[in-house]
Amino acid sequence: MLGDARKLKLSDDSIDLICTHPPYADIINYSDGIDGDLSLLSIKPFLAEMGIVAAECYRILKKDKFCAILMCDTRKKGMVQPLAFETMKLFELAGFKLKEIIIKEQHNCKATGYWKTNSI
Repeated sequence: MLGDARKLKLSDDSIDLICTHPPYADIINYSDGIDGDLSLLSIKPFLAEMGIVAAECYRILKKDKFCAILMCDTRKKGMVQPLAFETMKLFELAGFKLKEIIIKEQHNCKATGYWKTNSI
């Protein structure tokens, strides 16, 4: 592991822009067992760790600057798990203020055809 977003080696109030694309809680594994790999965690432990990430991002970001999070939700046993919204709440609890939510249309995934057809 090259770095850990829970323990950034950066000074307080030193960053102008954070763009982050966190792993998706045991959906796509980024490793085969690296200690501390958040992608290996189930949703509840993942969110607990993302709270630490949020606090660390807030610590390093300059006042009145921006943090962008690219993240989607997931499904477990056919039910939506609002991973992105839960993560957003953690960033708000860390001190961030929500400026915008941008919804990206997803292409080329297993469920795209199903949901597009059913939404029409």
